[in-house]
Amino acid sequence: MMVPRHVIVTALRERGKSQRADWVDRSLPDQVDLHHQVGLLATLDLSADDLVAKAAAS
Repeated sequence: MMVPRHVIVTALRERGKSQRADWVDRSLPDQVDLHHQVGLLATLDLSADDLVAKAAAS
């Protein structure tokens, strides 16, 4: 599943993780394949399901 990078950045900023959000914003492509970024999502403590729901809502 692909989600826009800004969805991940927003989720991190909502949690107060601005430095990680800045890194994600600089490092990941505009569209992020969540299946290939499973390890990164685990490190960032983000759920792919939550990100997909946020992407669908925006």
